[in-house]
This record gives sequence, structure tokens and C-alpha cells, in this order.
Amino acid sequence: MNIPWSMPRLKGFRYPRQVIAYAVWLYHRLALSAADVEDLLAERGVIVSREAIRLWINRFGAHFATCIRRDRPRPATTE
Repeated sequence: MNIPWSMPRLKGFRYPRQVIAYAVWLYHRLALSAADVEDLLAERGVIVSREAIRLWINRFGAHFATCIRRDRPRPATTE
């Protein structure tokens, strides 16, 4: 997973940028629910509430979805 360089600075957040980016990336890339993302982060030792994950998804989700779509390989054209 590559964190987009254009992702805004995350001043005032309790968790580092990498944790927030990973949670939002999981939600959008793997089509998981906030509860699933919470469980996956808990397995890695990061305790985050579903509400915090939902707020991250609402705030940064559009940016990540755009980056994922942009980086997706284009279909090959046959001529």
C-alpha cells in the first residue's frame, strides 16, 4: 500500500498518518466494513473505535478512492 503523498498533514489526530491511511485503504480497497477494519487493526495491536474509523473514512475516503482508481491498470485495447 502506498500512502498518497498528496494526503494532507494530520495534525491533531491521535494516531500516526500510516495507521489512518492503512485503515482507510483497507476499507476502500478490500471493501470491508468499519467493524472489520477495527478487528484487523486490533490484531496488529492498534485499538481504535469504529466511530474513529468512520470519521477517518468520511474525511479521507474520497481522496483514497480517487488514488486507488487512478493507480488501477487500464484495460488493454485490441485492434
